[in-house]
Amino acid sequence: MTTITHYFGLKRNAYYKHKNRADKRLKLEQQIINIVSKKRKSLPREGVRKLIKSLDDEFTKANIKVGRDTLFSVLRKHNMLTLRKKTSARTTNSYHRFYKYNNIIKDLEIARPNQVWVSDITYIRTVKGFCYLALITDMYSRKIVGYDLSDSLELKGCVRALNKAIYQAKNIKQLIHHSDRGIQYCSNQYTQILKRKKIDISMTEENHCYENAMAERVNGILKDEFYLDQTFDNVAHAKRAAKNAINLYNEIRLHLSLDYKTPNMVYKLSA
Repeated sequence: MTTITHYFGLKRNAYYKHKNRADKRLKLEQQIINIVSKKRKSLPREGVRKLIKSLDDEFTKANIKVGRDTLFSVLRKHNMLTLRKKTSARTTNSYHRFYKYNNIIKDLEIARPNQVWVSDITYIRTVKGFCYLALITDMYSRKIVGYDLSDSLELKGCVRALNKAIYQAKNIKQLIHHSDRGIQYCSNQYTQILKRKKIDISMTEENHCYENAMAERVNGILKDEFYLDQTFDNVAHAKRAAKNAINLYNEIRLHLSLDYKTPNMVYKLSA
């Protein structure tokens, strides 16, 4: 050791100080990786900003201080940063004979739960082909209030999702249902349910992807962060995965737009 320190022009105590700092850094990195790995078991693709907030208590218990830059650096070093996939498939057929409603939420201020529900359909891959996830999301709390997964784009799945949402809601007075102009949402059967429940109907006009942005965003989160973008063995497997993803999304995932609260927290506190 004397030869090494002499060769590099270092004093013995300087070498050990350097080694001690390096050991501490490696120990800190391992602690961070262990804590993040446990969190990633339930939220495998949670990003750095959310991890900093959701793991604050865990880092405090471990008596370590971790800033966003440090966490980002450690995750990047160990190839643990999340990567987003860009995928798309057409689930909307707006060329049909049914009446298309106007967009009545365009300039509306969203101030409470069950004021506006947004609906959309996204595809889920299986080995034998596609199945389709119909979602209804509360615009204020971002909570998924109704959903259904079926192996076709027929109306039944959307109706089941709507009925689930209505069944669980305590108060739907002055509620607006917003969707694209797909045949499922414009159909007589679907709109009659809304009219019977005195739910106002709103639909996108031309640029439907922008006018139904929240629904599109929820679709993306379920695929990007909860692995619903993978290919499942069969519909039953996809259903189990969708149920688990939606529960985690509603109950555990923190939202920046909700001041780092979960959809369930905001929905229950305000409904």
